[in-house]
Amino acid sequence: MKNEASLSPLFFIFPWAFGFLCFFLGPLLASFFLSFTNYDGLNPAELIGLDNYLRLFSDESFYVSLKVTLCFAFMNLSLGTLVAIVLALLLNQEDIKASSFFRTLFYIPTIIPIVASSVTWIWIFKKIHVPSFLTDEHLALPALVMISLWSLGNPMLIYLAGMKNIPSYLYESADIDAASEWQKFWHITLPALRQVIIFNVVIGIIQVFQYFVPAYVMTSGGPKNATLFYSLYIYQKAFEDFEMGYASALAWVLFLIIIFFTYLAFRFLPQERV
Repeated sequence: MKNEASLSPLFFIFPWAFGFLCFFLGPLLASFFLSFTNYDGLNPAELIGLDNYLRLFSDESFYVSLKVTLCFAFMNLSLGTLVAIVLALLLNQEDIKASSFFRTLFYIPTIIPIVASSVTWIWIFKKIHVPSFLTDEHLALPALVMISLWSLGNPMLIYLAGMKNIPSYLYESADIDAASEWQKFWHITLPALRQVIIFNVVIGIIQVFQYFVPAYVMTSGGPKNATLFYSLYIYQKAFEDFEMGYASALAWVLFLIIIFFTYLAFRFLPQERV
């Protein structure tokens, strides 16, 4: 009986452990090994040492994809943070009517499948006769940034929840001192949202550096590589050029890039002092 009791926790954890080993840890270790090989997905992998990583320094498309992704990340995170906080402020007003309706309205885009929303945006651009947004090399990236702002429901609700947790007596004290709305926002709301902002920025960094589906569906990296995102470039090398080894090296470099910018977010964003 004691042996059966000791094995029961293992029985319940086995499905998760099996999935973790087969679908996460296994592929992770395999991609790390393949990053040191020449592998096309069909023939046996050939060990080539650090050649895939050294190739990055002479790969022009690598620098282009990194530049595109960094530009998108800067525009998306800065504008997205601003818009999400503004929307949360508007929905946090006590006198706003039908606030639940507007919260639902702003959140709905986040639950629409990304492929479906991308196709919908292509249709919208055609209907309003501005398809050049996706075919002009100077407009394609800003157009994708604008589309990405359409689905800010998650960070908006997180900011709204953070605002709801700010003690009301802070605003009452500010009213007694005749503080303006801007002063209350700058000296009360924004400092109280420090940790929430850091959380949303870190999650945003992880997401924008893996931005793939809208670019793949709407532009395929064009025009003239203006929307060749890093993740899209990895996909092209792996499943179009069948350079699985080089794609694995690109993926591990992306992992290091995300860690680096996440560190910068924790290092330079203002932290709450205890």
